[in-house]
Amino acid sequence: MALRHEPTASYHSVQDALRVLEAVARHTTGVTDTGLARETGLGSERLTALLRMLRREAYVEQIADGAYVTGAAFARLGAAEGHEEALREKLQRTLDRLRDSVGAAVYMSRYVDGEVKVTQYADSPAAPKVNEWVDFRCSAHATAVGKSLLTQLDHDGRRDHLARHRMARLTSRTITSDTLLLSRLASQPPTVPVLDLQEYAVGTVCAAVPITAGSSVGCLALSLPVEHAHRLREAADTLNRGAAPVLLSLAI
Repeated sequence: MALRHEPTASYHSVQDALRVLEAVARHTTGVTDTGLARETGLGSERLTALLRMLRREAYVEQIADGAYVTGAAFARLGAAEGHEEALREKLQRTLDRLRDSVGAAVYMSRYVDGEVKVTQYADSPAAPKVNEWVDFRCSAHATAVGKSLLTQLDHDGRRDHLARHRMARLTSRTITSDTLLLSRLASQPPTVPVLDLQEYAVGTVCAAVPITAGSSVGCLALSLPVEHAHRLREAADTLNRGAAPVLLSLAI
């Protein structure tokens, strides 16, 4: 299966953040922002924003003299022992924060062995998750999660998936024509959130953004009751801006 990688803004942010982290890690006794700017070549405004994000995520911390050293989260994720547990806990904290910032249930999904898989989610009484009334593995054509993952495959990969999963009509808005769906997937810009406007379930709207790391295809998504549909675009943009910490956790 070939992938259709088109770097997003979050991807570029992560590449820059990794450069900063690598520079900090080289200086065990600490390095100033001036030193980081010189080593990374990043402008002051860009570096300040990245350091703010890295401090919030506990990847770096500032010591008494103002210099930066690696933080506790970086140490935990960088350790071979317990890495998977540390990654899951870190991602869950990030998803919980995203849930609160977008005011919606948030999901992390991956395309694993040819199937859609929701790996983690964050919900609450005020932001309930979607009722999975049809298995997400069988409904990629109708969900924002599924469509976002499929956009990251090449044409043959998409056709293979649709050949294995019949495109059932789940609501009156569900696309059941593979020709129409493939056309829409091919024209979907990677920087624009994929939407599900009551295609999977009546009363629910969703949005998803890609979080592709290396050869792993993934996405972040959110769901809202249809009465909050007016918030969907803004919430999706907030989710998109919040994707960088998730990608960074996966990259370390």
